[in-house]
Amino acid sequence: MTDAPPPPIVDPSALTEVAKDVYVIGDRRIPLVPNIGIVLGANAALVVDTGMGPANGQAVLDTTRRLAGGRRLILTLTHFHPEHGFGAQAFKGQAQIIYNAGQRDELSAKGQPYLDMFRTFGPGVAAALESTELVMPDEVYEGPTKTIDLGGRSVELSTYGAAHTRGDQVVRVPDTGVVFVGDLAEERIFPIFPWFPPNDADIDAANWAKVLGKLEADRPHVVVPGHGSVGGGGILAAVRGYIEDLGPRVADRLRAGESVDDIVKTLAAEVRAEHPDWDSPEWIDFAIRYFADKS
Repeated sequence: MTDAPPPPIVDPSALTEVAKDVYVIGDRRIPLVPNIGIVLGANAALVVDTGMGPANGQAVLDTTRRLAGGRRLILTLTHFHPEHGFGAQAFKGQAQIIYNAGQRDELSAKGQPYLDMFRTFGPGVAAALESTELVMPDEVYEGPTKTIDLGGRSVELSTYGAAHTRGDQVVRVPDTGVVFVGDLAEERIFPIFPWFPPNDADIDAANWAKVLGKLEADRPHVVVPGHGSVGGGGILAAVRGYIEDLGPRVADRLRAGESVDDIVKTLAAEVRAEHPDWDSPEWIDFAIRYFADKS
């Protein structure tokens, strides 16, 4: 018998300052806890992601208020998935909530099914999601970018089309070289491929790798991944390399006549052995099945 995973609780004591007035509440490598950002300007504070459920959202809001003082609050998300944005109800009426159009549309279409699915992930997750309400934004931007003026500091929101989800959003703090990338990249964690056909099949791995290449070309000083430790551009390169390597390997085995199930059995073991210090190997199988479907 294996031990149950720890409950997905955001720990405000894991707060660190990764650049001047740019903070991260670290995930402590606990499953279904994201890295959460708080960016301060002279007049406003931007929060990036909330954690899962109202209690986590409230903990993030309380931490933000402590740092922000009397500054007005803004909330945005890296994408719509429950562990990243299903604590937003704590911010409703307390902050201006901004999503891109893809996030809004995915939340509208998939939010309740994802909430129902995540509630089956064990008692700790179900407890975190108790009384969760899905929250629509106060403002939506339709184009690829939006700039937010926090007062003496601008933050850039960017979206690139379907990749990990349809509405992945990158948050840049240009004056510091910090970039929040959400689940476009994890650090020493196998990339999360939410390949759940027919209910959710909106991944675009080719564009995902392309986006990571663009982010690498910006040469960020600090990369805040969706999960795992904060680091540099090597995080982006590792995930891009994984995606670009796995697809052709799946295609080669299909051409050799292997069944998808056999490829999952043999290739997943090889890939896991190649990355012995990466967590969450269950996502290898989902990625292989995605690439097999697309080959």
